[in-house]
Amino acid sequence: MTLAAIALAAISPASADPVATGLVTQVVVAAVTVVVALLRPVRVRTVLAGIGCTLLAATGVVTGILVLVGERGAVTVPTALPGAVVLDPTPLGAVFMVLAGVVGVLASLYAIGYVHGATASRTQWVALAVFLLGLQLVPAAGDVVSFLLAWELMAGASAVLVLAEQATSAAVRDAGLWYAVMTHLSMVAITAGFAVLAAAGGGTSFADLADVDPRSGAASLAFVLLVLGFGAKAGLVPLHVWLPRAHPEAPSHASALMSGAMVKMGVYGAVLVGVQLLPGGPTWWAVLLVALGATSALYGILQAGVTSDLKRLLAYSTSENVGLMVLALGAGLLFEGAGMHNPAAAALVACLLLAVAHAAFKATLFLGAGAVVHATGERDLDRLGGLVHAMPWTAAAFGVAALGAAALPVTGGFVAEWTLLQALIGGVRPDDQVVAITVPLALGALALTAGLALLTFVKAYGIGFLARARSVAALGAVEVPVTMRVPMLAGAALVVGLGMAPGPLTRALARALQVGGVQQVGLGGVRLTGLGAVLDPAALGLLGALVAVPALAVAWTAARRHGRESEALAWGCGGVRDSPRMQYTSTSYAEPLMRVFDDALQPARDIEVTHVEESEYLATRVRYTQQIEDVVEVRLYRPLIAAADAVADRARRVQNGSIHRYLTFSFTALVLVLLVVSL
Repeated sequence: MTLAAIALAAISPASADPVATGLVTQVVVAAVTVVVALLRPVRVRTVLAGIGCTLLAATGVVTGILVLVGERGAVTVPTALPGAVVLDPTPLGAVFMVLAGVVGVLASLYAIGYVHGATASRTQWVALAVFLLGLQLVPAAGDVVSFLLAWELMAGASAVLVLAEQATSAAVRDAGLWYAVMTHLSMVAITAGFAVLAAAGGGTSFADLADVDPRSGAASLAFVLLVLGFGAKAGLVPLHVWLPRAHPEAPSHASALMSGAMVKMGVYGAVLVGVQLLPGGPTWWAVLLVALGATSALYGILQAGVTSDLKRLLAYSTSENVGLMVLALGAGLLFEGAGMHNPAAAALVACLLLAVAHAAFKATLFLGAGAVVHATGERDLDRLGGLVHAMPWTAAAFGVAALGAAALPVTGGFVAEWTLLQALIGGVRPDDQVVAITVPLALGALALTAGLALLTFVKAYGIGFLARARSVAALGAVEVPVTMRVPMLAGAALVVGLGMAPGPLTRALARALQVGGVQQVGLGGVRLTGLGAVLDPAALGLLGALVAVPALAVAWTAARRHGRESEALAWGCGGVRDSPRMQYTSTSYAEPLMRVFDDALQPARDIEVTHVEESEYLATRVRYTQQIEDVVEVRLYRPLIAAADAVADRARRVQNGSIHRYLTFSFTALVLVLLVVSL
């Protein structure tokens, strides 16, 4: 795609409408930002490139909103290959354009203060601009070829961002390798799935693909391939192994973009296939999605609950949230196939609500984690603590986002999970055996996931920000610059805004999905008309204030009186616990969870006892260590990698240097190709 072609598209009659103008503007802004990042010196590169990336993301927000309010427009860019790049966003795609744009604005502004010194490289800023453009073009693509080109643009740029700090850490290079392999396997599966559909539909446009019979064998094969491909990009278990490696090692603004926006493109792909391209598929499609979603949600939150690395915790939590989105999608398809249109509509709306809410709180959480790393150099919760005093703005933003991740009122996470819960309750149908078995299991998975999420984020915030500092680095922390604080606070405001006034957003999502059964009540509440469920966040917030304000007043009064009378602890035997060793750590807090789910997590434990000389009973030191590895990686991927290495070692023997053998290989390959072509 050249600038000349873009300019011609910009002045063509087809692009005279505002949507087409917005699409072209994004490409032009991205190109200008890349040029600025390449040519400007380091002292001004960060500010100018950051502003350019912010404008690019903001243009995506505006373009997506235009599509959602009813504007339509397309841009067609000719290429040297047969066909053209077609950008023609639908309302469903516009939802994800707005989502990616909002997260992009927050991450780009944050990067101006976060990226400094050696990390302010030309490569990183170029990759960020290209990544933001790819995130916009994927949901705007109008056919398969354009979708795949935009997808590869997004995937390649994100891989570069993961490797941005590889010069300082071997772990970054390892994470980049895992991510590169998984993202290319994802691309192969997606390409193969679309190729099967294109062959069956006789064309590469989405309209051609929608003509394929969803009950055919080709449709089922394509569905499985596409679920694998999109699931790998979304971080769905067991395809999640890149996620807890790449997110901790990538720059925090890139982590926010990858978790808050990029994984949603996998969700978008699944919704596109299941709802728009192949609606009415067999029941086992829906059951497969529910099973994958429930497994991912439970496994992800279990791993998050027991890890002490803050960014790794957030990465595993992303697998949990994506699992809930896929569960909601599967439930919607299941209910629709059973003729239950109202629960189906609620479940599909819940899927998109979960995506939007997750974008808000997870982006804020990763930005907050980046602020902690920026101020302390630490990601280990066992070495943090006391940051609420040193970093009050960061603590406030992270705390609000943690409430959203725990799905507590009044946040967007609560609204999304409440909608999913209502859909599942309304979809209980004893006369349908598949529904009667699947829905209670899904309800149980949702309830257990919600409880574990609450435990996980109480740990993340309580251990990381409250109590006493557990290290010199945490003790010397200072608040981050204002350019980093403002995006975090804006993200926290979005988390609360989505929870206090979800009505307009919910109606917009229902229109994008072309489903009914959703109305706005009060100032911004939601009524699911077909299910008889109403949520009024304003009333819920008022009720919470009536309960919380008196309790806080009593606690504040008691604390002041206690401070005047004595500084001794009531049950401290007259002593004050000055040592941070006398408080819970992340590891000790999660130990009960570890014991309950020991069989699923399979931790490796070791006890080392050093005895007094010439005594087997008296000990001078007892050392207890516990290591937790990803069970899926250990049991599935490592054996596969070992087998691939063994096959590669055997295949190496073929390369013996004999020119006669190589000519034989070439001749055999030529004969096989001719046979295939002739047949």
